[in-house]
Amino acid sequence: MVEVFSGRTLVNKDGDFVDPEEALRNKVVGIYFSAGWCPPCRDFTPILCDFYTELVEESEPPAQFEIVFVSSDKSTDDMVEYYHDFHGDWLALPWTDDYKHELKQRYKITAVPKLVIVKENGDVITDKGRKQIRDRGLACFRTWLDAAEIFQNFKG
Repeated sequence: MVEVFSGRTLVNKDGDFVDPEEALRNKVVGIYFSAGWCPPCRDFTPILCDFYTELVEESEPPAQFEIVFVSSDKSTDDMVEYYHDFHGDWLALPWTDDYKHELKQRYKITAVPKLVIVKENGDVITDKGRKQIRDRGLACFRTWLDAAEIFQNFKG
């Protein structure tokens, strides 16, 4: 059960609506609070792109990981531009969805960038995803996966 985004609609980079129940089921989820006006965000986002690409797009089978971008940009246009120009092929909460404020409160977001790694039910695995990726690279994913208590797809 993917509770954290239950009843919401996410979007992909093509602008298509995505059902979070389907897209996030049985995955570790990184909720990425970020904004295009923020220099540290623009510094970390390419690192996150490489991390995501290696784990999800270049692994066989793809890692059980998905990112949802929650924007702190000033407008829909700013968010869309930043999302398209800098982000990986992950999902986003539409800028117009006020649920972003609830998420920021729930996860105690006081500054961006912040990458909160959560279980399917929204419980926090770590709120230091950014630091862990910088310090440990791909190795941190195994720790997250073990903590997530999800069915794991092992190669046979």
